[in-house]
Amino acid sequence: MPDGIKWLAAWDVPVEGVVFARGISADELAVRLGGALCEATEPITDGEVEHLGMRGRSDGVRGDGVVRVGEDAGWAFAVEYGDSTGADRLEEIASGRVDAVHYLPMSARPPARFHYAKNGVLTCGFGIGEEHRRWGAEPDLLLLELIAEEVLHPDGSQNFPPSREHCMAYRERTLGVLEQWFGLSLPRAVLDEARLPAYGVRGTPAMRTGPEPDHQQIKAWAATLGLTWNDVGGQVPSHVREARNHTARQDPKETA
Repeated sequence: MPDGIKWLAAWDVPVEGVVFARGISADELAVRLGGALCEATEPITDGEVEHLGMRGRSDGVRGDGVVRVGEDAGWAFAVEYGDSTGADRLEEIASGRVDAVHYLPMSARPPARFHYAKNGVLTCGFGIGEEHRRWGAEPDLLLLELIAEEVLHPDGSQNFPPSREHCMAYRERTLGVLEQWFGLSLPRAVLDEARLPAYGVRGTPAMRTGPEPDHQQIKAWAATLGLTWNDVGGQVPSHVREARNHTARQDPKETA
């Protein structure tokens, strides 16, 4: 039985974003997000993404973005990491009679957001917890369903949760509407043991799955500072590499 998407309502789900597309393959979804078809990694787990050498956003400059892709319940999906491109390219993804959904998990403020595009047009979007404010070519596409689930009052106004303790249930109601209307599902195993191919979609992530040539050198440097990590496949975590690069810029002798 599909896992659905209501479980994404949890506050601590470690997901930057999820893109769903119906009408194209998982590999084509990666390409439309900015990946190169011939440059996918071997299938990797969620935990192994940290070894792909992504740079974070800094001083207004975009960082690197990576996606892992798969298919479930008739939809291709892409789980986003780092500074990915799903929010920027949804209409492009939906070109050519394709349906595309983007879910951006967030805390209470700013809210998590949902967008749906079809045939290259942004059709409907709203914040989770702010469903009374909707936009797109068909802003009322899900209005009756949101009212039926008591997310909105019959007049279309917001049915606010009585307390923070109830926010999770309200998020689940809205995600339940999306799950049922579109038939969306993201396997929970995607964020656990499932292995999926990964693509770089923004910037220049290293995208290596084998040992990095400077792995031992950086590991020795990190050890002098008391930095250690779970050494998987000879990969240097991105935050360690960023720290070393910063040190090298400040004082090249320290990393020689």
